[in-house]
Amino acid sequence: MAYRPDQLTKEETLKEIIQGHARHSGGSPYLLAVHSDRVVTYLELALRMDEWRREVTRFPAVFEGRLGLMIEDPIDFAVTFVALLASGCWVAPVDPALGALSATHLGVRLAPLELTGVISDRPAPEGGDLRWRDIHVVEVHREVEEGVERLDRSGGGVVLSSSGTSGTPKVVALSNRQLLHTARLVAKHNELTPADRGFNPLPLWHINAEVVAVLSTLVAGSSLAIDDHFHRTDFWSTIERLGVTWINAVPAIIAILMNLREGDVVPGGLRFIRSASAPLAPALLAQFEKSVRIPIIETYGMTEAASQICANPLAGPRKTGSVGRPVGVELRLRPIDLDANETSSQPEIGEIEIRGPSVISHYESTALGDRFDDDGWLRTGDHGYLDDDGYLFLVGRADDVINRGGEKIFPREIEDVVLGVPAISKAAVIGVADEVFGQVPVLYVQLHGADRGTAEGDFEAVFDDAHRLLAGVLARARRPVEIVVVETMPTHATGKIQKKALHGEDVIVLARSAFAW
Repeated sequence: MAYRPDQLTKEETLKEIIQGHARHSGGSPYLLAVHSDRVVTYLELALRMDEWRREVTRFPAVFEGRLGLMIEDPIDFAVTFVALLASGCWVAPVDPALGALSATHLGVRLAPLELTGVISDRPAPEGGDLRWRDIHVVEVHREVEEGVERLDRSGGGVVLSSSGTSGTPKVVALSNRQLLHTARLVAKHNELTPADRGFNPLPLWHINAEVVAVLSTLVAGSSLAIDDHFHRTDFWSTIERLGVTWINAVPAIIAILMNLREGDVVPGGLRFIRSASAPLAPALLAQFEKSVRIPIIETYGMTEAASQICANPLAGPRKTGSVGRPVGVELRLRPIDLDANETSSQPEIGEIEIRGPSVISHYESTALGDRFDDDGWLRTGDHGYLDDDGYLFLVGRADDVINRGGEKIFPREIEDVVLGVPAISKAAVIGVADEVFGQVPVLYVQLHGADRGTAEGDFEAVFDDAHRLLAGVLARARRPVEIVVVETMPTHATGKIQKKALHGEDVIVLARSAFAW
């Protein structure tokens, strides 16, 4: 029999979890491919783990450092990722699209990770100085081999490099213990059982998919369907065919799925959709649940906390606009320093600080050491406030706060309002220099289906709707001075808008209008 939900908090190692599933439910599926009939069972995962552990024993010099993992096929990526972690290796998942770069450019992109080798299903670039190994493919047997040497390696984990939203390069190392700690919390919070089947279209080289999808599924003994990316065509029929009970998503996907097409039928077995990685506008959440009638569990996390900090309860009050309550971490608010002439519409807002078993104690990037205090609290760089029930509401990043003549304006208070305009699919507010006020907010939006052929009158209608909505909610001093319609917002792989790139040459402006209040 498979592990029961009440066993999810046990402190088994990753190797022991895999072996336990292989013994009790080896023929049960762990991973499923969306566009083929390929299935990886728990027994097959155990065999793959054993093969990699033998490789580690035979070639310790190859595996002793940090291993880049650059595999295009998502099933092979996930299996190899889990097997290497269980073998005590430090794994650095890398976007497989980088494999198209030259050896020189690839070396520059991977330099912050300080890799000693790369495991890939792509040929090694010519002229590179990294050790490069092909993905290890083994024949699958029907029973676990006897006499395979079992390594007792307590090390291992994941190493990730990201500029995040601050633009400062960050290298984060999370141990297997930290990864599993969060995976167990996610599985328990989502009430996962062996009967559940998740669906993950998010990139596997990001912490969210690694922990929330791949590892939480593993500790729960359930199964996971993995897609290489999100496909809108036949989405709901695919979810029905695969028997999916929950979806790991981001707001960009939720926005696309909000409008059901003719013939779309939402499966009755779908329990919830988990949203993370970027802010979810209250208007979008309300419209989605009204249209699709599937609850959205909004969450908040970051790489430094192994992907999860807060989550709305699955059973219990889910507060619109809130990312929920802390799950497995300590959280507090650091007061925002205000000058004598500065004011804030919400004085209770502070910078979020966290600590706990899943939170890193330092960055591999030494330049970011000032983010930690002597008691281990990490400054996240996010601003928010807590209500009387302990629910956290995010208002923006510290770097994004706009100081308009001494008044602090948080971009999200404008973005959440304007996303109530049906034609607007994405919104981002940035501060621009102003001779009188120092800074003023400018609103960038992306419209559903708008391109360079869109009629001028369509833009005017959007401007009017946005103007009317903002005027009815925000004080005059907090409203944007201009609205800019762009063809496509620059985003990260998880859908988070890259605000620093909005002035870039690749951003195509379709229309703009100054707002007179």
